[in-house]
Amino acid sequence: MTDERDLPPGPQADPEPARQATILDSREVQGPAEMAFLLVVLEGADRGMMFNLDGSSAPRVLLGQSAACQLQLSDPLVSRRHAALDLQGSALRLTDLGSTNGTYVNGVSVVEALLRGGEILKVGHTTVRVEPNPHATPAPASPAVSFGRFYGASPEMRRLYPLAEKLAQSAAPVVVEGEPGTGKEVMAEALHDMGPRAGGPFIVFDCAATPPLAREDELFGPESSGAEGRKGAFELADGGTLLIDEIGDLDLSLQAKLLRVIERSEVRRVGGSRWVKVNVRVIAATRRNLDQEVQRGTFREDLFLRLAVGRLELPPLRRRQGDVRFLTEHFWNELGGGAAPIPFELLRQFEDYPWPGNVRELINAVARHLAMGDVTLGSPHGPSSTAEPVVSEAAPGPVADVIQEILEMDLPLPRARERVVDVFERRYIERVLGKHNGNVVRAAAASGIARRYFQILKARQNVKR
Repeated sequence: MTDERDLPPGPQADPEPARQATILDSREVQGPAEMAFLLVVLEGADRGMMFNLDGSSAPRVLLGQSAACQLQLSDPLVSRRHAALDLQGSALRLTDLGSTNGTYVNGVSVVEALLRGGEILKVGHTTVRVEPNPHATPAPASPAVSFGRFYGASPEMRRLYPLAEKLAQSAAPVVVEGEPGTGKEVMAEALHDMGPRAGGPFIVFDCAATPPLAREDELFGPESSGAEGRKGAFELADGGTLLIDEIGDLDLSLQAKLLRVIERSEVRRVGGSRWVKVNVRVIAATRRNLDQEVQRGTFREDLFLRLAVGRLELPPLRRRQGDVRFLTEHFWNELGGGAAPIPFELLRQFEDYPWPGNVRELINAVARHLAMGDVTLGSPHGPSSTAEPVVSEAAPGPVADVIQEILEMDLPLPRARERVVDVFERRYIERVLGKHNGNVVRAAAASGIARRYFQILKARQNVKR
């Protein structure tokens, strides 16, 4: 790994990289100080252009030829989506988006780099100087530690909340991006719940979970011969919000039909001839990098432009400074562990773990520890907590009886563990529903999980209430 201090100073003429460098780990960015940056085009077709990056429109901007880029260049050697720039406290993160001709910082070809001002950035025939901008006031971070029921107290999340608040009040389409488990669906629900459509339906259409041949019917509804047919996701969401989850999984032919529906605000059922007006706010979520998908030709640029009026990119948990501790404490209390303190060793273990499964993995780890008193992170060979269990054989009452019964079955450990977790999930769902008089929306909010996932658990555990 190369540090930016190893880069040669000043611009380099026509660099030919001997290597590709990935510069930085975001955990190297320390301190709460915010910085604004000024990008000045020194050479190329757009010489003299300046762009102020202060986070006022979004913490992340795109550089390239496409109209989707806030920093749009006319250089033919610059890719349509060439690179991304996002504020990271007192630094600027530069990420190459799989460009054709590469991205260079002070003559070194980079995939990712942290810039602090004074660097020379080269893309195609265009040279850009990166300068700190002391005269600009960076957009302030929110003092909030949550947005609706999306929780996070890190600087990375608090920089996103002001934009999320603006988008919640808008009817414009939004793209929510992030790795699996970062909370995209919870954020989409929060945008719905915190906006003027909160009283309307919130419908989720999951592209990844729907068989490809059934997607068109599920989105637009099938028209049955001699019958009224069945409503699709758009009609069900009329007056509210439709979340199209994992939109990057849609094939190109269906993307074209989706674009038409969004542009016309009317839908025609599959096999039908009548257009039905719908009033739907569309939020799209994806684990994919749609900028790169457009670059490859696997996602339509016109659909991307129509959807990405607003963009929220949720950072992975490993880049959210302080949020592992904050969220562990939050979920510990929400999942019923508040009477007992969090074991120090468990918290230390959690803070040292990279969380590839993000917040979803953290919730499961906390629930597993509360249910069984142990937790294994990552692979079967990963670290395992040795803290005292919250519930154990020696504990009095029905929980101990159930665990004893499972132990007496002499099952293999994985199957025995599943049985215990099933009991915990069922009792937890029953308890939280009871506290909220059977209201699934409030129970899901109190549980810290998406409404749809709560309903899946409720159905899986056969909870009637």
